[in-house]
Amino acid sequence: MGLSLVRHGQIYQAIKEEHEEHGYPIGALCKLANVTRAAYYKWLHRGTPAYEKENERITDEIEKIHMESPDKGYRRIRDDLDRYHDIKVNDKRVLRICRKKGIKSTIKYSNNGCTRQAANPQFIAENILSRDFTAEFPNQKWLTDVTEFKYYTGIEVHKVYLSAILDLYDRRIVSYVIGDSNNNSLVFTTFDTAITENPGAKPLCHSDRGFQYTNRVFHAKLEAAGMTQSMSRVAKCIDNGPMEGFWGILKRERYYGKRFTDRDTLVKMIEDYIFYYNNKRLQRNLGVLTPMEKHKRYLSAA
Repeated sequence: MGLSLVRHGQIYQAIKEEHEEHGYPIGALCKLANVTRAAYYKWLHRGTPAYEKENERITDEIEKIHMESPDKGYRRIRDDLDRYHDIKVNDKRVLRICRKKGIKSTIKYSNNGCTRQAANPQFIAENILSRDFTAEFPNQKWLTDVTEFKYYTGIEVHKVYLSAILDLYDRRIVSYVIGDSNNNSLVFTTFDTAITENPGAKPLCHSDRGFQYTNRVFHAKLEAAGMTQSMSRVAKCIDNGPMEGFWGILKRERYYGKRFTDRDTLVKMIEDYIFYYNNKRLQRNLGVLTPMEKHKRYLSAA
C-alpha cells in the first residue's frame, strides 16, 4: 500500500510540473496517467509532507550556496550544508536536487603557469620530492611557485604576480606576496615571510626550475635556514602538482570568466580568496576540514 502511494505521488507530482511548466490541461494529463482528477486534486490540496518541507529547505540552502559560490559542485555543497548549515544529507540527495534545479559548477579551465625557466641556471637541485605529495606533519614539505593575473584599464593590459608557498601536510598557504614584477624580490620575500611566521621550520622546499629558484641567493637562503632544496624536472608540471592545483582552484573559483578593471579590486580578490581557502574552504582530502583546522588539530594533539 505504501509503495502504491509513493508511485501515485510521483505521478501527481509529474502532472503538477507538466501543468505548471508547459500549461497542459489537468484533465488530459490525468487521463494520460490513468488517474482521476478528484484523486489528483485531493493530493494537490493535502498538507505538505515533512520530507517535502525538508527538501524545500535543503533546496533553498543549496541555491543560496550556489549563488554565492557557483564554482561549487554537489560534493562541496553537501560538505557546506553539513558544516555551516547543520543539514545532514548524503551526496546522492544533493546531486538529485542539483540536477532538478539545473545547478552545475563552473567550467574548469586549464592553468597556464608563468614561471620562466632560467636560461643560465646558477643552481639546479635534484627532484628529491619525486611526486611524494604526502607529509606526516606541518612544515615537513613546502611547495612554491609564481602565477600571473591580468587586469585592464581601457585597452591596456596590466599584470600582477602571486608568489606563494603551500604546505603539503595541511595544504595551507604558508605565505604569499603579490607584486607587479615577476622578479627575485617577489620570491625571496615570500620565503622570508614564511620563515618569519614559522620559526624553526626546516622543510624540504620544492619548486620548478624558474629563474628565481635556480638563483644562488635563493639556494643560500634555504641552506642558511637548514632546508633542503628540490626541483621539478624540465617540462614536468606534475612534479609540482598540488601547487599547480592550487592555482587552478583559485582561478577557476574567483578569476576565470571575470574581467578586472583595476589593480586594487584584483589584489583584494586574491587576498580575500587566500583567507577563505585557508580558513573556510572545506577539503575532503583533509577529512572535510579547512587547511587551518587541519593545521591546528595537529598542533593541539602534539
